[in-house]
Amino acid sequence: MTETLIEAEVRGVPRPDISHLTTEDDTHVDNLFSERQMRLLTDSLYNSWVGPGEGRTFVAMANVGLFFAPHEDALVPDVLVSLDVKLPSDVWLKHNRSYFIWEYTKPPDVVIEIVSNRKGKELSEKLTDYGRLGIAYYVVYDPEQQISSQPLHVYERRRTTYSEAPEAWLDDLRLGLTLWQGNYEGIDAIWLRWCDQNDQILLTGEEAARQERQRAEQERQRADQQQQRAEQEQQRAERLAAQLRALGIEPEL
Repeated sequence: MTETLIEAEVRGVPRPDISHLTTEDDTHVDNLFSERQMRLLTDSLYNSWVGPGEGRTFVAMANVGLFFAPHEDALVPDVLVSLDVKLPSDVWLKHNRSYFIWEYTKPPDVVIEIVSNRKGKELSEKLTDYGRLGIAYYVVYDPEQQISSQPLHVYERRRTTYSEAPEAWLDDLRLGLTLWQGNYEGIDAIWLRWCDQNDQILLTGEEAARQERQRAEQERQRADQQQQRAEQEQQRAERLAAQLRALGIEPEL
């Protein structure tokens, strides 16, 4: 078995020199929808997904460099998800600031691109690049259908190339993707959402909190209704007792 770079470092072999690599350049400009769409996908995973199986971990990142070789420029997917890995304890160290495949010892399992213009080459060059890295699933969401007549493409890697999947179900993650019409942080739109096998969307932290507040309010209302019914029954019993006493009959307790 080929030794990983992490295993080599444990033996005393240093990491590759990455001092020349740019992990963030502060030049990326995106639109409001894309910015929220990225956060929606990561937020809902961290707040509503326990992972692909018991005891298994994952990381989800948005707009973070994906480095596959020390002397190659990064790819920057809008969203990536990687199974069975953990975030490093110190994210400020240079070798922890991005997704370096040699540090995590594996490529991500999913990358998602959100089309915002016609220049991104999501269905050509990026399709080839991500497939070359061995990423199991590649997803392209084109909300305005700028590069395709359909808004959602899900590709699954088979052997060495991608094939477009007939449905938006990512079996390795036991998760699906769906298009959802609704309001997220003040924007009404059609959003790309994660869903389970029952087509229930994964909730964001705010959605989960709102749902819990609604549940608590419903419980309070039910408790109030029960209290009102109990008081009405008590009043009815007291009226009946008074009527019986008026007739000279002492009611049984």
